[in-house]
Amino acid sequence: MATPNYGYEKRQRELAKKKKKEEKLKAKAAGKHHSESDAPEGPGEDNTDASDAAPAAGEGSTAAD
Repeated sequence: MATPNYGYEKRQRELAKKKKKEEKLKAKAAGKHHSESDAPEGPGEDNTDASDAAPAAGEGSTAAD
């Protein structure tokens, strides 16, 4: 019976870990880059929400009068 090659198995596990880590870093970098592109849109969206909130407040004042 052949003996198990533990060195080979260990190397394969190390390569799998390395590959998984690299994929995680790529995904993280892609997510970070995606967030940066969303950041400029965020304040624009906030301004839109603020504009929507102002007429709602004006309508509330009209209803109270």
